[in-house]
Amino acid sequence: MADVRDALIIGKRSDGKLVQRPLSPHLQIYKPQISTATSIFHRITGCALAVGLLLMVWWLVAAATGPRAFASAQGFVGSPIGLILMFGWTLALWYHFCNGIRHLFWDAGFGFDVKTSHRNAFAVLVATVVLTVLSWVVGLAVWL
Repeated sequence: MADVRDALIIGKRSDGKLVQRPLSPHLQIYKPQISTATSIFHRITGCALAVGLLLMVWWLVAAATGPRAFASAQGFVGSPIGLILMFGWTLALWYHFCNGIRHLFWDAGFGFDVKTSHRNAFAVLVATVVLTVLSWVVGLAVWL
């Protein structure tokens, strides 16, 4: 063997014949499923929450610094780009929260069968949209 990795890809079929197998499955092997997508989005929204937290910290530090700094931060957050970022952050927050609850049920040993997993994934998506829209409707009603 030229490389130690060669030993990792040698496998045996059920008839005993040696074959080379891939080290890890590729995305093309699996049919895309909602469970796969929710897992990927859970990671993405976790990163988005970290980035959104930087925007929130900037806003809070600006509020503590003084009126001029706060006006600058508030101007950005209130701009169309800022509002899109805040909407996305709200969406990421609710998605990560709802999917985190789903993961807690999995940690307790519930919801592993395919039908339940797909149903719960769909429920997470619906809850995310409803909670995001509700948050913005209530927030706008209070602001106006």
